[in-house]
Amino acid sequence: MSKSHLNTNKQFMIGNGILAFAVIFVVVIFVYMSLRLSRKEGLRQFPEIYIVNADSSIVGDSIDVFINDSLVFTGKPESEGELIRLNRFAENNSMLVVDKTTDFVSTFEIKDEGETIIICREDNSISRK
Repeated sequence: MSKSHLNTNKQFMIGNGILAFAVIFVVVIFVYMSLRLSRKEGLRQFPEIYIVNADSSIVGDSIDVFINDSLVFTGKPESEGELIRLNRFAENNSMLVVDKTTDFVSTFEIKDEGETIIICREDNSISRK
C-alpha cells in the first residue's frame, strides 16, 4: 500500500510563509518610496517680504498680530510706522489682528507677491488702509 495522500498541513504552512514574505516585501517597498519622496522636499524659501505698519489711530492700543498661526507681534505700538518686517513663509498667508481691549479679531488676506499693510482703527474695529 503506497502513501498517496497529500500532506495538507505542510502545504498550508508553505503557502502562509510565502504570503507573509510577500506582505513584508510590499511594506518594505512602500516605506522605501515614502522615505525617498520625503527627502526630495526641502525647506522652501520665499523671497517676498511682508511689512506691517501701524497708523496713528492704533498707536498706544494693545494688539496681537498673527500671520497664519504664528504670533509675530504683541504689545502696544509706540509710534506710527513699521511694526514688523518678515519674509513670506508659506504658500497662502492670512493675517489676524486681535484688539486686546475689546477681543475683536480682524482677518485679512495677504497677497503672495509680498506687500506693505497699514492697519488702522475705524469704528472700534481694526481695518486695512
